[in-house]
Amino acid sequence: MHPDTAAYNASLEKPDQKICDLLARTIDGELAEAENKIWHAHPVWFLDGNPVVGYSKLKDCVRLLFWSGQSFEEDGLANEGKFKAAEARFTDAKQVDVEKLERWLAEARDVQWDYKNLVKRKGKLERLK
Repeated sequence: MHPDTAAYNASLEKPDQKICDLLARTIDGELAEAENKIWHAHPVWFLDGNPVVGYSKLKDCVRLLFWSGQSFEEDGLANEGKFKAAEARFTDAKQVDVEKLERWLAEARDVQWDYKNLVKRKGKLERLK
């Protein structure tokens, strides 16, 4: 786990820390080639400079966000925002279905919209994969 991500997780209350540690270990295991860093104050994983997955502590839960999640075939994610993002929210580590998470992560590698160039394209999103 990237030291900055470990520090982010360690700053949380124990129940949220357990969720985030599970998410980070699973993401690192499934997307070993991804770059992980703190982006906009939250852990995010990038493939070729494009954000694909991250999580953040909200007031009452931990939100797992997939930037291209609305295009995934695997169910269980809720649409988020006006682009292609989708999310899952957790209040306990026992709610994280690791097998489903692994399938979402496989799709995150294979289904990508180009968020890296969103500003350059003036808000127009294009499919990469």
